[in-house]
Amino acid sequence: MSISASDVKELRELTGAGMMDCKKALSENNGDKEAAIDYLRAKGLAKAAKKQGRIAADGLIGTFLTTDGKTGSLVEVNCETDFVAKNDAFKEFVFNLSKLVSENKITSGEDLLKTSYNSSGTVEDEINNLTLKIGEKIAFRRLETINVTGNGAVGSYVHTGKIGVLVEVDTDKDLTSNDAFTSALKDVCMHVAASDTQFIRADEMDEEFKNREAEVYAAQLREQGKPENMIPNIVKGKLNKLASEVCLLNQKFVKDPDQTVEKFLSAVASEVGGAITVKRFVKFNLGEGIEKKEDNLAEEVAKMTGGN
Repeated sequence: MSISASDVKELRELTGAGMMDCKKALSENNGDKEAAIDYLRAKGLAKAAKKQGRIAADGLIGTFLTTDGKTGSLVEVNCETDFVAKNDAFKEFVFNLSKLVSENKITSGEDLLKTSYNSSGTVEDEINNLTLKIGEKIAFRRLETINVTGNGAVGSYVHTGKIGVLVEVDTDKDLTSNDAFTSALKDVCMHVAASDTQFIRADEMDEEFKNREAEVYAAQLREQGKPENMIPNIVKGKLNKLASEVCLLNQKFVKDPDQTVEKFLSAVASEVGGAITVKRFVKFNLGEGIEKKEDNLAEEVAKMTGGN
């Protein structure tokens, strides 16, 4: 009998099994959905669905740069424990995803999940297969792609799989084959990873951000007992200093705090004989914004023993 795509999709949503497995289950059971679910359960392919409600806040951030230095990607894939994040199959999957994103210039998670991963199916199918194989919830979370043309270039850096950075720069000539330039670009990525960088330059700081910081400064000063009439001037001074704390070009360069990032890039530009302008940066912190479940051993023991 003919199996419709909507039936396959519905079974996949009910069980979490891969598309091809769902199609086969329906075919083997003449389109009977309940029988197909039992078929998948019997083969151990429906277990993934039970794991979808778990919290996956660990995992890895992966990055990949194309050989021409023109396209870079970041991906975040989550799992439940650090143990699984160190699993070779999981690490290989994260790397493969970042490569897939860069080489295909994929810009949305929806498109990535639908992209063919291997002969067995899509990226989404492989996520479900990994969930079943590893025994933890595996979840693709987000991606970022920077693709430049002309003389632009992209740099990338990932720190221990927990922090990932992309930096896009524009140059007045192609420097992607210049070792000094590519090394400096990676250094800037490392700086962003290590710093609280929120803007590129001071004139990018929006009023909402500055007002929010001003309110925090004022509240801190009141807590310290500063006279109310002194607070506005102190806050003004702190706001003037803020650019050096959160703006990339104004920050002290982590590898040489005696100079700013702007001066470092200016020196590199002189060395390589070309202007370098930072256009944008992207930073992923693993698990950022995901509420982790905190296990309370005492409460668990009390529940098991009937205690309060």
